Parts: sequence; structure tokens; C-alpha cells
Amino acid sequence: MVIFPKSDTTLIAIGFESSADKVGVGIIDSDGKILANQRATYKPELGKGVIPRDAAEHHAEVIPGLLKSAFEEAKITPQEIDLVTFTQGSGMGPCLRVDAVTGRTLAKKLNKPIVGVNHQIAHVEIGRLQGNLDDPIVLYVSGGNSQIIGYSHNRYRVFGETLDIPVGNCLDVFGRSLSLDASKAPMGKVIEDYAKLTDEYVELPYTVKGMDLSFSGILTAAKRKCKKEGYTTEVVANSLQETCFAMLTEVTERALTHLDKDEVLVTGGVASNKRLQEMLNLMAKEHGAKFSGLPAATAIDNGVMIAWTGLLMHLTGHKQSLDDTLVRQHFRPEEVSILWR
Repeated sequence: MVIFPKSDTTLIAIGFESSADKVGVGIIDSDGKILANQRATYKPELGKGVIPRDAAEHHAEVIPGLLKSAFEEAKITPQEIDLVTFTQGSGMGPCLRVDAVTGRTLAKKLNKPIVGVNHQIAHVEIGRLQGNLDDPIVLYVSGGNSQIIGYSHNRYRVFGETLDIPVGNCLDVFGRSLSLDASKAPMGKVIEDYAKLTDEYVELPYTVKGMDLSFSGILTAAKRKCKKEGYTTEVVANSLQETCFAMLTEVTERALTHLDKDEVLVTGGVASNKRLQEMLNLMAKEHGAKFSGLPAATAIDNGVMIAWTGLLMHLTGHKQSLDDTLVRQHFRPEEVSILWR
């Protein structure tokens, strides 16, 4: 059973998240009840990647409307907020500044405390809450990160991670290189749908280095298979998924056994992939461990996870002034003392 900090009164926190292509406003109370979860996604032109400056302009344009919608969804007034939280890092600098400025402005206007939150830790904590997990090994996979995270000695430690590009970026660049249309669904979902059309597999580089991974070589090989060797999109999409997800499952399994834990959590934008969930679930069962994924609404970047983690920090005595709220593009989870566990 997960034990969270208790308070004599129920507190309400609002969270702002805009570290990459998504911008979110979430509201949650200290009992773990989600009151609002509003989000919008910046969509670049077909075949192009996310340009941080353009994404930041999009976020700045839509966040006032998201804020209004969040209060309407939660059926509360701004004055009922007890705590303002925002993503302090890691992420794209121009994008991070949107949620930081919004958080500072609201906190100052309402005269409420403000807490800057580490993005990766927020993914872990919303997973612990919603999955009813105590001490999981966490596979965090997104367009910006691929990390295996575990709790040890009052810190969240990164036991393995990508040495070059994240798995989500690998899938995205592969899809964009083939001009696949991601206007109606994330590129990862587009590739997942292609992969479901065949069981045929073509060998691609499998690069695991101890507890770390590399996805740049497999990306280059996958593009070559399609463009120069004549393999279909379906075959290469299936092969790309199978190889990347096997690599991720291997290092997650190694961390699970090394740390002698009995829970596995997958979170981040790629976490909604059914094949990845299937592979991780099978691995967890072989070790007698509980496996949990998250609904897409809280697996991908969102404001709720920021608000919840900020509450945990606030309830265990963390305080910040406005001078301490500068964004940190390379904010590592190991830097944060975990006082609530």
C-alpha cells in the first residue's frame, strides 16, 4: 500500500507543464483526486520536427484558454488554489519558460506558494499514485527521454538511459523520414498501427551497452531498409518496435532483479504502446512482479503530474521563492532529495 503525506485539510494544487511539444494545465487535491487535466499539442508541418521556439509560441498562445478550461472543469475559482506548481526542468528552454512564467504570474497574483518540479520525478509519482504502487522500477520512455529509474537512498537514481536519442525521437524521426502523417495521432501510434499489419521481421542493430542504450544506429538502419533495400513500411515498423522494445525490456529486467524490487511501471509518451506493455508485462510476470501502465491522459506529459508532485514536495516542507524558479534544461532527477518517501 502506498502511503502519502497527510494533512489536516485537503489542499488543491495547480500544475503547468510545457517542457516539449505538449502544454498542460492540471488540478489535483492532496487526496489524489484529479479535478482537471487540460492539454494541447504543438503540431509541426508534415515531415518536420519540433522547433522549440515555434512550440513555445504555440504554448504561450493556448495556455490562457487551457487555464480557463481547467478551472471550469474543476468547478473551482482561482482563489481556491493552495499551491502553484510548474515544470522547472528538464526540457526545451523556450518551452519551459512558458510554464514557469505562467506559474510565477499566477502565484504572485494569488499570493500562493510556488514549487518547481522535476519532470521525470513527476512521471514517476503520478504512476505510483494511479498504479497504487509503492516502490517500482520505472521505465520512462518519451520523445525527450529514455531512462530506467529506481528509488534508492532518498533519491531517484537513473540506472540506465539512452546514450544518444530517446526511443520516442527514434520512432518520430523514422516516421517523418517516410512522410507518415501524424496530424491525427502521435507518430508513435502511427508506427504502432503499421506494425500491427505484419509479423514479418528484418534484423536491425540491437545496441545495449551495460545498462544504457543507443537508438541512433537502429534508426539509420531502419531508414535504409525502407529507402534503399525495398522493405515495406509495415515490416520495418514492426522490426523497429520489436528491437527497440526488446532492448528496453532487457535493461528494465536487469534493474528489477539488481534492486530486488517487485513492481514495474512504464510511463511517458511511448508507454501507451500495447506491444511495449505486453513485453514488459510478460517480463514482470516471469519475476513475480506487478506491472502497471498508465492511461494515456496521465502517461504523456500533463499538468496533473506536476501538481501532484509539487503537493508531495510542499507537504514535506519544500519551499521556493520566485528567485529560485529559473528553468533548468538539464535538471536531473538524482538532484532532488525525496523527503516524502
